[in-house]
Amino acid sequence: MTDKTALEIEIADMIVSVLALDVSPGAIDPDDFLFGAGLGLDSIDALELALEIDERYGVEIRAEDEENEHIFRSLRALAAHIGAKRTK
Repeated sequence: MTDKTALEIEIADMIVSVLALDVSPGAIDPDDFLFGAGLGLDSIDALELALEIDERYGVEIRAEDEENEHIFRSLRALAAHIGAKRTK
């Protein structure tokens, strides 16, 4: 498992909390896929996370954004996107 940045740790905690996952935030590898064979998230989970990300960080992620597959690819990709775009 790769070391996580402070923002990655914060976002892993948020993912587990918002989605009520039965996994420790520390067990989420920052490079593993969030969807499918990785953490197993689905489109409803993405919507819930997008709402929370907007609320917490001021980063709006629209459903029709062509970059969503890349943004939600992994914890590391999501943290990089939030880090670059955050307003809060």
